[in-house]
Amino acid sequence: KSLKTLSLQDSWEIIEGLKGNPGNIQEPEKQEGFLLKRRKWPMKGWQKRYFLLEKGILKYSKRGADKDKLHGCIDVGLSVMSIKKKTKAIDLDTNDNIYHLKVTLSVSLSRLSSFISFLSRFIISLFLVSRFIDLPDGSRPLVHQVSNESRASIPDSMSEFFDAQEYQLTSSSSENEVSPNHRWDFLCTSILRPAPLPPLSPPAGSGGSGVQVARRRTTLPSPQPSSSSVSLWNILKNNIGKDLSKVAMPVQLNEPLNTLQRLCEEVEYSELLDTANHTQDPYQRMVYVATFAVSAYASSYHRAGSKPFNPVLGETYECDRPDKGFRFIAEQVSHHPPVSACHCDSNNFTFWQDVQWKNKFWGKSMEIVRIGTTHVTLPAFGDHYEWNKVTSCIHNILSGQRWIEHYGEMSIKNTSSDACQCKVTFVKARSWSSTVNEIEGMVTDTGGRVIHTFFGKWHEGVYQGVPPSAICIWRANPMPVDQDQYYGFTQFAVELNELDAALKPLLPPTDTRFRLDQRCLEEGNIEGAEEQKRRIEELQRGRRKVLEENNVTHKPRFFKYATVKSKDDTWLSSNVYWEQRKNPRFSREDFPVLW
Repeated sequence: KSLKTLSLQDSWEIIEGLKGNPGNIQEPEKQEGFLLKRRKWPMKGWQKRYFLLEKGILKYSKRGADKDKLHGCIDVGLSVMSIKKKTKAIDLDTNDNIYHLKVTLSVSLSRLSSFISFLSRFIISLFLVSRFIDLPDGSRPLVHQVSNESRASIPDSMSEFFDAQEYQLTSSSSENEVSPNHRWDFLCTSILRPAPLPPLSPPAGSGGSGVQVARRRTTLPSPQPSSSSVSLWNILKNNIGKDLSKVAMPVQLNEPLNTLQRLCEEVEYSELLDTANHTQDPYQRMVYVATFAVSAYASSYHRAGSKPFNPVLGETYECDRPDKGFRFIAEQVSHHPPVSACHCDSNNFTFWQDVQWKNKFWGKSMEIVRIGTTHVTLPAFGDHYEWNKVTSCIHNILSGQRWIEHYGEMSIKNTSSDACQCKVTFVKARSWSSTVNEIEGMVTDTGGRVIHTFFGKWHEGVYQGVPPSAICIWRANPMPVDQDQYYGFTQFAVELNELDAALKPLLPPTDTRFRLDQRCLEEGNIEGAEEQKRRIEELQRGRRKVLEENNVTHKPRFFKYATVKSKDDTWLSSNVYWEQRKNPRFSREDFPVLW
C-alpha cells in the first residue's frame, strides 16, 4: 500500500513514489548479495557482482570479501528505478549513468511465485531505504535530503522504459575511469592547422542552378520562444512504452530545421574530404576522413534543448553550395520505420547515408541509437570508406539544464583496400567535467601496428600526434555571439532554411523550405506553426490511407534501394535530381501535396 507503480509494456514497472507518512514506515534492514550487472561498453554480456544496500547507497564490488574495493556507488534516492519481473531485471537511471541489473536466482516455473516474492521485498527495500537517513540520536527516520532541483526531479523523472537487452547500451560507472592524463590541457592555441584548399567549382554536370546568394543571412528572423509552458512529463506519462518519433509534440519543443537539414549539417566541414582527396599517403588520408566523421557531431553541442521537425514521407531538401564545391540532396524515403536518405557530391568526394533512429528513455535521460552506415568515396584514389555512428544521450530530459554527449566506438574501414583501419572512441565521462566530449583515435596497418594517433573534443577540435607537439587537424567554426537566443544554431545551420528569391522557382514543391509550420516557427509565429503542423500531419495520414486502400507502396522519387560494395543494402541516389532541376523542370512534374 505504500508503493505506487506505473505499468508499462512488457511488464515494466516504474517505482514512482511513496504514499502516507514516512514516519510510520520502519527503516528497512541492510540488504546484500550477488546480482548480475550489465558490462560497460564496448563489452557485452553480464557480470556477477556483490551488492550492498545500506542507508540509501547501493555499493558493488567483485566479491563479497572485497567490500573495501568498491567498483561503484549509486545514490538510489536520486535515481529513477524500474523493474521487470519476467526477466528479473532492475534498471537504475542516475542521470549520469544507466545501470542494468538482474537477480541471479535460477528460478523454475514451480518456484516463480517464490522469486516474485523475493524480488518484491528487494525492490521495496531498495526504494524505502533510499528515503531514510539516521539522526544523531537515531530516534526516527527522515526523508532523504536533496537539492531543490533534485527534489523537483524525483516525482517528475518518469519516462519511457524498454527491454535493456534490445540494444547494446553503455552502462558506465565508477569502473569507467577516464585517464587523469588530460592531454587537452597541454595544447597551445598557436598550434598550426592545415591551410584550406581554394574554392572548388561545382561538380561536372551537376546541373547546379548557378544562383549565387550574394550575402547569406547571419541570424534567424526571430529568436527562440520560451517553452516553459510545455510540460514534457505530461506528454511522456500519457505515451509510456512508445517511441517519441510516433508521438505528436508541441511545436515549442522544435527548432526551425528538420532531420533532412540536420543530415546536411554533417558536411559543414567538407574541406576535410577535399584535403583527403589531395593526400597521397593512405594513412594520413584516413586521419582526415576520420576527423570529418568526428566533425559531424560538432553542431549538436548547443542543441540539446530542442528537436528537429520530423520529415513527412516524400519530403526533400537540397543544398547547392558552389562556394564549398558540393551539392547535397536528401529525401524521406520511408515513414514506418522513418528513414532519411541523403547524397552529397563534389569533384573531391561523394558522401551518402541513410539513417534510422531508435530512441530509449530511462527516466532522466534519452538515449538515441542511430542505425545505418555512412559512406564516402574519394575519386583520386578509388577509396570507399564506411563507418558506423555512435550512441547519443540527452541528459536532464525532464528538468535542469539539458546537455548532450556522444559515446561508443566508431570503426572506419576502406573497403577498396585493407592497407589501414581506424578506430575512434568517443569517451563517456562519469560526470560533467573537463574530460567530457573527448575522442581518441588511431590508424593501424594490416598487422595492427599503430601508424597515427589523434585526439581532441568532438565539439572543439582534433589534434594529431602527442602533446605538446601535436598538430591541429580541425577546429570547429566559432559560434554566433547570440547563439543561445537562436536555438544554439551554428552559422551554417542559420543558412540552411533561407529561401532566396532567385532560388525559390528552382526548387521542387516538396523542399523543406516550403514547409509552413517550420517557416512559421522560424518567424516566431507559434500559433501559426502549431496549426500548420497539425494540418501537415493530417495530410500525411490521408495520403497513407489512400495508399493502403489501394494496396500501393510509396516509391521514393530521387533514391533507390540497392546493395553496395560491402554487401549492405542502402538507399542510393538515383542520379536524377539535378538533371530534373535544369531549365527548371520541377514546375512541370507532378508532386504530392505535402503542405
